[in-house]
Amino acid sequence: MAVAVRGGRGGSGLRSFFSFRIFISAMFSLLFIATLSVLFTTNPSTQNDDSDLPTTGNAYVHRTFLALKSDPLRTRVDLIHQQAKDHITLVNAYAAYARKLKLDISRQLKMFDELASNFSDISVRPTYRSSLFESDGPIDEDVLRQFEKEVKDRVKIARMMIVEAKENYDNQLKIQKLKDTIFAVNESLMKAKKNGALASLISAKSVPKSLHCLAMRLMGEKISNPEKYRDERPKPEFEDPNLYHYAIFSDNVIAVSVVVRSVVKNAIEPWKHVFHVVTNRMNVAAMKVWFKMRPVEGGAFLEIKSVEEFTFLNSSYVPVLRQLESAKMQQRYFENQAEHASNEGHNMKFSNVKYLSMLYNLRFYLPEMYPNLNKILLLDDDVVVQKDLTGLWKIDLDGKVNGAVEICFGSFHRYAQYLNFSHPLIKESFNPKTCAWAYGMNIFNLDAWRREKCTEHYHYWQNMNEDQTLWKFGTLAPGLITFYSTTKSLDKSWHVLGLGYNPSVSMDEINNAAVIRYNGDMKPWLDIALNQYKNLWTKYVDNDMEFVQMCNFGL
Repeated sequence: MAVAVRGGRGGSGLRSFFSFRIFISAMFSLLFIATLSVLFTTNPSTQNDDSDLPTTGNAYVHRTFLALKSDPLRTRVDLIHQQAKDHITLVNAYAAYARKLKLDISRQLKMFDELASNFSDISVRPTYRSSLFESDGPIDEDVLRQFEKEVKDRVKIARMMIVEAKENYDNQLKIQKLKDTIFAVNESLMKAKKNGALASLISAKSVPKSLHCLAMRLMGEKISNPEKYRDERPKPEFEDPNLYHYAIFSDNVIAVSVVVRSVVKNAIEPWKHVFHVVTNRMNVAAMKVWFKMRPVEGGAFLEIKSVEEFTFLNSSYVPVLRQLESAKMQQRYFENQAEHASNEGHNMKFSNVKYLSMLYNLRFYLPEMYPNLNKILLLDDDVVVQKDLTGLWKIDLDGKVNGAVEICFGSFHRYAQYLNFSHPLIKESFNPKTCAWAYGMNIFNLDAWRREKCTEHYHYWQNMNEDQTLWKFGTLAPGLITFYSTTKSLDKSWHVLGLGYNPSVSMDEINNAAVIRYNGDMKPWLDIALNQYKNLWTKYVDNDMEFVQMCNFGL
């Protein structure tokens, strides 16, 4: 009995324990089910968010991954709307870029603006707004399909316009880059021209090493052999008016030799030609030694003098000498030189120091220098003679003083370009449209010169121009004034110019010319000479002369 009672008590306790565990499990299960029920039946945060959602479709609808209101069509609406917004931004960007480039495409800009407006109009259209963006209910798929079709049509148009516009912008960018490149190249060109002008100025004013070498060699030859180079007595042919006389004023030995040699080689009767060479004191000995070592061919005559031997040429008689001695004049010259050097494409002749020398102004005193002559041909040292020139002495100058080739064409090279016609004295005395003529090859009737008193006329105007208000430095302007209305125009084939600066002179014109001239900075004895014309000069250089070879002229 006792055992049965104990066993019964133990079984009752065990049943009580298991009943308690079952109760606890049931409670937790009910609590879990209640929690799930709450989660699936209510979502306060979602309800609160739904009341604040934007109605325009500018942002995606925020839902939790457990939201029962989830609608797959609404996500599709948002994606289509975002695509439309992206293309509006792109269209506006291209329109702004077009305005920045200042393209002449007003029609295209208008189309961009209209397309952007059409994109915006779709989203605010009442049908789409009420059905797609503001409705909390299910989305009508037919309305969505229509909305998608309209958006895609506009996207297609936008992309086509952007492709077309991009090509235009690319071309415009290329054009702009090309313009920038042209501007940069032009700037470099302007700089190069200025540097080239400065280099030409230095080259034109400097004595080349070869010329300096030649002069020193000739001087050394005279010092080594003084007995061989004694001065000879003047020859009667120097004053014979029946012969053909030339005046050459230069300090360049080899240039003078080329002028003389070219005249003689092309002369039919060279023994009737007389050359009067005048140079400065520094080069007179070298000039005499050259022509002593290399006598003039064909029996022609040659006289060499220095400027100082003409004693009447002093500052009391010659206005330009008096002015050159003036400190004020020298200062004005260098100021004028600096002004022209600073200007791109300036005329070198106005800044070349040789125009201040008396040697270059001797051309205004030919009757006094050669009182027994009736006619004389002035040749500059940068000319080459290609034909017999005796025909110049046979030309009837109609009583005029100067025979020269006119150089004007159109409005160029007329008196207005050389003289200051704003000055009343110039304005009332000369016609600005009168054609200018060339110095370098001029046949002068010295008897007519004396009769017209041209030297006195020259002195008058030179004195009036002491302050440089009538014309700038140079000899052409005073020559145009001195021989105004007393110059006879010669046929252009007598004298062709430009070989020292113009690379476009016709070879036919050159070959037909009696005299060609290397006027300009690119003289044929300089390294900067125009190569296409250089051989016309070098063929008259006496290359057999030992000092020419020693001084390495590089001709």
